[in-house]
Amino acid sequence: MERNTRLSYLMVLSWEIQRKKKYTRKRALQAAWAITLNEDITVYYLVKRHGNRLKPNKPHPSGITLFSNQ
Repeated sequence: MERNTRLSYLMVLSWEIQRKKKYTRKRALQAAWAITLNEDITVYYLVKRHGNRLKPNKPHPSGITLFSNQ
């Protein structure tokens, strides 16, 4: 992913965190940075948490990315 694209995702994500969680700007940027650095762990966690175990065509966490490469 290009540097500018990654930074814009980081800023949008931190803005959403700041608005929804009522965090300070510093804390929201730290949370967004941690999410983007640990993208593979975050996606795995979200699939495990929100996926239905009984659904037959459940996506495999290794085949999903947090941000699409456009």
